[in-house]
Amino acid sequence: MAKSKSSANFNMTATTLAGLEEVLAQELRDLGAQYVKPGVRAVTFSGNQYLLYQANLWCRTAIRILKPFAQFKARDEKELYLKVREQDWSRFMGVNDTFAINAVVSRSTFEHSLFVSQLTKDAIVDQFRDKTGQRPSVDVATPDVRINLHMHENIVTLALDSSGDSLHRRGYRQQTNVAPLNEVLAAGILLLSGWDRKSPLYDPMCGSGTFLTEAAMLAHNIAPGVYRRDFGFMRWPDYDAALYQRVYQDALAQEDADAEVEIFGSDIDPDFVEATFQNLEFAELDQYVRVKELNFKEATKPVDKGILVMNPPYGERIGDENEINDLYKMIGDTLKSGFQEWDAFIFTGNLEAAKHIGLKPSRRIPLYNGPIECRLFKYELYRGSRREKE
Repeated sequence: MAKSKSSANFNMTATTLAGLEEVLAQELRDLGAQYVKPGVRAVTFSGNQYLLYQANLWCRTAIRILKPFAQFKARDEKELYLKVREQDWSRFMGVNDTFAINAVVSRSTFEHSLFVSQLTKDAIVDQFRDKTGQRPSVDVATPDVRINLHMHENIVTLALDSSGDSLHRRGYRQQTNVAPLNEVLAAGILLLSGWDRKSPLYDPMCGSGTFLTEAAMLAHNIAPGVYRRDFGFMRWPDYDAALYQRVYQDALAQEDADAEVEIFGSDIDPDFVEATFQNLEFAELDQYVRVKELNFKEATKPVDKGILVMNPPYGERIGDENEINDLYKMIGDTLKSGFQEWDAFIFTGNLEAAKHIGLKPSRRIPLYNGPIECRLFKYELYRGSRREKE
């Protein structure tokens, strides 16, 4: 018996942020993906259409799920144009569909990804014009079909982008602070921390509540994609609405509303506390998280043991170097005096200021927040000295 289209396996690529490749690889394995292989800011894997929909709904650390369909070598512009034009684009879209091209170029004779996108667009448009006398339009903001072109050392991979909007845009965020933490990065930090999703968790500088929201979703096994109404694959010719409905209902059935996990948040700024409340309420997670207005300097551990996770300011907007160093010293002092028996994870892009915490980290994980090189520091806070503990 021939395999139905939705049960046949094919190769996929999930993109992510630098430093989260292994975390994403594990998420994909947990979903049942095969041949999972972490690369640079990406993980390749294999699965069927059900898994494609599932990965979009469930992967907390993926940015896009791509479905490659062609690979070839292009030494110059002419070759790139011709090879793109050889593809049968009518398989993926019609003349009335809009499309956009996202090109990533590295270590290649082509220097500009914008030029590569333009050339690719011309080849697609020319093919349609020749066949039908009409041409599809480009729509960069909300295209029907997103095409991903990845070029490394003149090897070109063309892929369909099944996610549409970046997956970090979960759809729950109503209010943000000036520079909110990317949701994929926040989820990645929680997963890297090794948090068991049962122990108490506290974010004392919660901003607009990204760590708290992602933690509540983890604790109650809520798929991050359930808040979204739209994915790129929904506009593909082979979209199976009934299959997606099954994936979606399966996800809802796995939610654990009764899990008893204590999640606490606080911030010195009343506007941030309000923003956190609104985001949690919109995500229907407000009953799982306790948030209050509090200066961390006055904070003490809410329960005996737990994990603390925070993303303090890096100082670009604070201005004075002494002021930022004092802030980090205060963080260290508060951890020492008020959080014995806790593990603290501090994510920062100010590695100089971090020295003023005055504690020895047991782990240092390199990550990026946008272009900023950051570290996730782990501090194990013992009561008394480490020797007594041992």
